[in-house]
Amino acid sequence: MKATIERAKLLRCLSHVQSVVERRNTIPILSNVLIEASADGLVKIMATDLDLQVIESVQANSVEAAGSITVSAHLLFDIARKLPEGAEVSLETADNRMVVKASRSRFQLPTLPRDDFPVIVEGDLPTSFEIPAATLAELIDRTRFAISTEETRYYLNGIFLHVADDGDRAVLKAAATDGHRLARFTIDRPAGAEGMPDVIVPRKAVAELRKLLEEGLDGNVLVDLSPSKIRFSMGGAGGVVLTSKLIDGTFPDYSRVIPTGNDKLLKLDPKSFFAGVDRVATIATEKTRAVKMSVEADKVTLSVTSPDNGNAAEELAADYRSEPMEIGFNATYLKDILAQIDSDTVELHLADAGAPTLIRKDEKSPALYVLMPMRV
Repeated sequence: MKATIERAKLLRCLSHVQSVVERRNTIPILSNVLIEASADGLVKIMATDLDLQVIESVQANSVEAAGSITVSAHLLFDIARKLPEGAEVSLETADNRMVVKASRSRFQLPTLPRDDFPVIVEGDLPTSFEIPAATLAELIDRTRFAISTEETRYYLNGIFLHVADDGDRAVLKAAATDGHRLARFTIDRPAGAEGMPDVIVPRKAVAELRKLLEEGLDGNVLVDLSPSKIRFSMGGAGGVVLTSKLIDGTFPDYSRVIPTGNDKLLKLDPKSFFAGVDRVATIATEKTRAVKMSVEADKVTLSVTSPDNGNAAEELAADYRSEPMEIGFNATYLKDILAQIDSDTVELHLADAGAPTLIRKDEKSPALYVLMPMRV
């Protein structure tokens, strides 16, 4: 194999694929990327961790000899990063080595044979639809903070995607929960998504997908899936393709925890609410992460009491017309949700100190959050 590529193209491509590669691997080939140069001038670079695979194609300046080889992902990425801007990078294989040349630099890297490189077999992906990249990015941003990191409940370690009928509207819903909070985002069902199986996209695949979306927010993403695999294709023919195995488990019926009868409505400015929670939580410790909210007519008093660090309180103006009540929340979870609200008001639908609270921008908002209270 012998190919010449612009440094900027190679670096961009490697930055996309190398983050899939784990730093520590018991299987040496998984530390490598597969590089394939074809006679038509395309160079395809691929990385995998056996559950997730990213392939990106770039147009080379020239391909003098077609072929394929695998080489250390992080090593090649670090070399490309340190090469001078505007350099042309030559990749050539000979005698189980890859020679990387650019301007006056020359590197010889060890390689492993292409035939040892594992490829995820996609099989048949019967459901296929397109979704705007910006919509998919927002769907991820509004839900992924609630993904559970608890390995024992592995079926919560991802974003749950499913189609449903919301009254007379066909929708696609994304949900994530860790048992303490729930985030749900709803969009119109894309054409082609009808009859799609319920799937759980793993946390790592979600994180890698979000990184890839950042560079092409004005385009569309083609989504192909089956009950066990999902593939996201971005940027057309020379773009990036991410394929992931799905979590093999059943996501709980989360609709049961979304309260429908919470009759006490509290409205605040989310930015000053976030800042107030952040300030009083300064003295909270691991044991006292709870912020107490004392709600009464047109004001909320936030307070934290810590046996080690003393106490703190702050009063906020609010719109509230029901009877006074007190409720406690985990400060971090509350801030995570408030950070998602990009408007002048946030609605908290409360019931009592022991019942889950519904939080949203307004009733038309595609995003909805549920937060479990804490004893204070």
